[in-house]
Amino acid sequence: MNHHAQEPVSTPVLSIFNRDEMLTWPNLITFIRLLCIPVFLWLLFSQENRAAAAWLLAALGATDWVDGWVARRFDMTSEFGRLFDPTVDRLMFFVAIPAIIIDGSIPLTVGILGLGREVLVALVAVASVSLGAGTLVVTREGKIGAFLMMFAFPMFLGAASTLSYAPVLEWLAWIFAIPGLAYGYYSLVFEYVPAAWEASRQKPAPNER
Repeated sequence: MNHHAQEPVSTPVLSIFNRDEMLTWPNLITFIRLLCIPVFLWLLFSQENRAAAAWLLAALGATDWVDGWVARRFDMTSEFGRLFDPTVDRLMFFVAIPAIIIDGSIPLTVGILGLGREVLVALVAVASVSLGAGTLVVTREGKIGAFLMMFAFPMFLGAASTLSYAPVLEWLAWIFAIPGLAYGYYSLVFEYVPAAWEASRQKPAPNER
């Protein structure tokens, strides 16, 4: 969610899948985060270690900014990274939230609201690309919402573990989850949907090119 430009880009999708766009250090960092997702599932279900799974998920959330910082610091931003990073973030949510719900470590309402928001954002992103409006630009509010939820979910998981500070984690989980959901749905309804719609309307018609 980090190495993104500030303005919508309508670069053809196929043109971003080339060697120069894909083989960068920021994308490698994002790929490593992707590989950690099955490790999370293994810790949670195979090892039944909620504490370790919670710590790994929290680490993935805490390091989400690293790839974006590297991209900006060393001028390695790319359209592929702009698409790949939020896709991995979405995938992490799509895997982690149902897993935590199945584990019974999170209030069902919070889990459904969190998962529902991610599904809707993914649909808007796909629609934006399909309509030729370019990849979806992640907004400040969207980043804040995702950041808060990336900590809320592992905290709920940790709160259901045998950690000595589990009761504290439960309070913190709610403190992060409530504003996280609010920011998340605000960005969806008032930023992503209108931006995708406006960008698709401004796309030149075939006979105007």
